[in-house]
Amino acid sequence: MGASKSALRAAVVVAVAVIVVSALGGVGWGLLAPTEQLFVVEPGRGAVLTGESVHQFDAVAMFVCFGAVAGVLSAVATWRWRSQRGPLLQLGLLAGSLIGAVVMARLGEQVAEWYHPRPHDPPVGQIVELPTEVGTWLALIVQPLLASLLVLFFAALNSSEDLGTGTAVAAGTYDPAGAFDPYRAASYPAGAGPLPYGNYEPAGEAGSGSLPETRPHR
Repeated sequence: MGASKSALRAAVVVAVAVIVVSALGGVGWGLLAPTEQLFVVEPGRGAVLTGESVHQFDAVAMFVCFGAVAGVLSAVATWRWRSQRGPLLQLGLLAGSLIGAVVMARLGEQVAEWYHPRPHDPPVGQIVELPTEVGTWLALIVQPLLASLLVLFFAALNSSEDLGTGTAVAAGTYDPAGAFDPYRAASYPAGAGPLPYGNYEPAGEAGSGSLPETRPHR
């Protein structure tokens, strides 16, 4: 019970930490995201200047990069918490990354709106700058996807049954020899009792090139 509560607390801590980091990334993205310039042709209407429409793609690409960096850093930091490795920590990372991606997008768009406020009733002939938006929910899956895949990759490379947490050693159930033996082959030291296979043991070779004979073990 104590171990499960500790793992649950660790998962909550990881989720909150990832959300905070994602919020900081959203602030950075909102400050660095490019704007889109429009030429006011009549009151309340504007025409996008040539080449300005590509800034929408630039903004989404920058958001994806921010999410990817947040996902990789959070996965590496989470995996380094050796004593709490396990499924609960993975779920905490996944939940924090999902919520964090949404927070990064919403907070980033709000910061961009504050940094580049929309002008109220600009005159005809003026060039105005409008803040860009994420625009697609597909950009939100990059951070949780990378974070989860990276932790699963680390777990697959780990050769320990307990992922290096030390819980199996403390419980006395960890077998270092069996951990690397896919067939769980048992060893039978000499003189330790009756041998398997009906108490038969291999005898010496009768001659060159002939099959070894068997005799009952005494």
